[in-house]
Amino acid sequence: MTKAEVRQQLEKRNMEEVLELIEDAENGDLKELELAASLGLLRDETLNDAVLKVLQDEGVTIIYVEDEE
Repeated sequence: MTKAEVRQQLEKRNMEEVLELIEDAENGDLKELELAASLGLLRDETLNDAVLKVLQDEGVTIIYVEDEE
């Protein structure tokens, strides 16, 4: 999925906060993102993977943290 397709899907689903993350990454304002490995960022696994790839392509380091029991 291209960055444009990811943006289109996020806009279609009204996922403004995720769009803001991408914009922050593009502007150099987001360098790292911590995620719980078991949760990811989005419920839709395909879109989640695509968003994470876009963020990584923009230079964001994804840090996976362990879930607290």
